[in-house]
Amino acid sequence: MARTRSLGFLILTSFLCVLAAQLQLRPSMAAAGALPRDLFNLGIASRICTDHNSTAKASTDFGHMFEATPEALFHPRTPADIAELIRFSSSSPAPFPVAPLGNGHSGRGQTLAPGGVVVDMRALGRGHHARRVNVSAAGDEPPYYVDAGGEQLWIDVVRATLEHGLAPRVCTDYLHLTVGGTLSNAGIGGQAFRHGPQIASVHELDVITGMGEMVTCSVTKNSELFFAALGGLGQFGVITRARIGLGPAPKRVRWVRLAYSSVVSFTKDQEMLILDRASDFGFDYIEGQVQLKRTLFEGPKSTTFFSYGDITKLIGLASQSGLSTIYYIEGAMYYSEDGTTLVDQALQKMEALLGQLSFEPGFVFSKDVTYVQFLDRVCEEERVLRSAGVWDVPHPWLNLFVPRSRILDFDAGVFKCIFRDSNPAGLILMYPMNKDKWDDRMTTVTPTSDDVFYNVALLWSALSTNDVEQLHRDNKAVLAFLEKANIGYKQYLPHHTSQDGWLQHFGVKWSKIIVLKAKYDPQAILSPGQRMFLSPAKVSSSAVA
Repeated sequence: MARTRSLGFLILTSFLCVLAAQLQLRPSMAAAGALPRDLFNLGIASRICTDHNSTAKASTDFGHMFEATPEALFHPRTPADIAELIRFSSSSPAPFPVAPLGNGHSGRGQTLAPGGVVVDMRALGRGHHARRVNVSAAGDEPPYYVDAGGEQLWIDVVRATLEHGLAPRVCTDYLHLTVGGTLSNAGIGGQAFRHGPQIASVHELDVITGMGEMVTCSVTKNSELFFAALGGLGQFGVITRARIGLGPAPKRVRWVRLAYSSVVSFTKDQEMLILDRASDFGFDYIEGQVQLKRTLFEGPKSTTFFSYGDITKLIGLASQSGLSTIYYIEGAMYYSEDGTTLVDQALQKMEALLGQLSFEPGFVFSKDVTYVQFLDRVCEEERVLRSAGVWDVPHPWLNLFVPRSRILDFDAGVFKCIFRDSNPAGLILMYPMNKDKWDDRMTTVTPTSDDVFYNVALLWSALSTNDVEQLHRDNKAVLAFLEKANIGYKQYLPHHTSQDGWLQHFGVKWSKIIVLKAKYDPQAILSPGQRMFLSPAKVSSSAVA
């Protein structure tokens, strides 16, 4: 039996090595001097721009930490145009990389295509092809859904669905991201504890594979590609349409932030609030934030949520308690109408809920806003930051999923040690999600050890060159601490510079990733900015491992 297993393992690893060898990114791709001349004989040639201004626009991203100049920027009119471009590259003697670019909010060069072609996905939503958003009629029997082009911004999807009294069940905090972009990563927000990530609400996809095939897929049709593309980081195809489930949209939101001095009380309350049994009386949205003491003292004295008086009150709490950090639970309770009776009912429900929590007495901050104002709240923050000149700066972000059983260790090692005397500009999110809301058949990965894990997002803004270098060092220190403490974390919006990093990231799914890549992108032309497949030697060694 042991010999049979050994023989089977040898056959499997040999098979994976052959597949991995097929996935190499040819050295010429990263340093291609020019695209094949035949490309400019295609019918789409007039929309392939090689001038400096065009390629410069596609040479960096929101993170402003990586630059890589493509040979061209492509403005497709239809998904068929994208398929033609990819088909040409895949069948060419010298395939070139192709990377879809949504609204440019990747952080570490994931949408760049050095020596290749960047596809301007937003071009699909311009001109007479705009508004590729179709909502199932609200008079039909549920479930309701929206068909949205992969290039569409979530804010436009939300506006279109609200016209029918409907809305996506899960929204990212920032709505000016594309549908295809967030679904390629997972898409998380404060509703994910109840409904799972955005990919959990997808019923169907249109995907263009790395061979230029246009495929419609779902749980029951071409399911392998369906699950591969959702959370697949763009490695197996370009998402050009998604059918997304909808639910009834509320009218208004009671929005609160609750301050905590104790991380134990903070995490205990958050975890209680995300239990399924809490769904009938609890929040509809739950997130959490960590405020470093120096940032509180030296940061702005008002925000789009907190007033000057609120900040002064929080500073007093930190000073009196000698705290190095303050924590906030951010919760939202939805209600449907503006009538006095319903408003009173919402307030009573909120008061009953707050009575079960252990925040600092008197430290409840609340607002009542429309549903749209709440969902698009980060856009207001963007306007403030842009006016201050601190939006379009480098963003050395680090996004992590940390198992519940180690979140207090993380807090002690990171917030109370590494960042104890730091004053980085930016936002720190920290909130839990239920693992059983994530479908493990999808490509995306979460920590394996616990039934609950935390999203910890270190969303830094580097205001100077020195800040960039310091934040890089801080991020490395965080990762080194996680490794040394053996905390079974995963990166969200991952970035790895070695094959070993990707192998560790995907774990037991890695061998499947190689098989899927060979099937749907055998020339490895898609999304080279992820740096997942770099050389035959590294791919082969990871396959054997």
